[in-house]
Amino acid sequence: MQITRNSTETAAGPCEWFTGAVYVDTVATPSHASRLSASSVHFTPGARTAWHSHPNGQTIYVVEGVGLAQPRGGPIEVIRPGDRVFFEPGEDHWHGAAPSRFLTHLAMLDVDDEGNSATWGDQVTDEEYRAAPPLDT
Repeated sequence: MQITRNSTETAAGPCEWFTGAVYVDTVATPSHASRLSASSVHFTPGARTAWHSHPNGQTIYVVEGVGLAQPRGGPIEVIRPGDRVFFEPGEDHWHGAAPSRFLTHLAMLDVDDEGNSATWGDQVTDEEYRAAPPLDT
């Protein structure tokens, strides 16, 4: 057993990868035989990721709040606490908070052989974001 004491400060999500205020707490980093990368990601209302994909896929688990998730070309889905979303390897997608709600989710993935976790693309436009369904559906 190994305990790693929390010594990493909360980091602001880089503006190249996010729209709005997003904060990231490291949960697990790849080391030795493990490829697992996990973070607790906190989105303020309206904040979201840019379009991106992961070489080995990604699972997000909603801890609190209400969010939105969309694969490119697919519908925007409302996500709530307890929901798990899996994005297939290489699947272009985005996720983030609903316009009037905070969102916290755990983001979990395996890095590739070179240690890459994601390929980042363009920001999600306001028009794309506003296409979300009402939260009560």
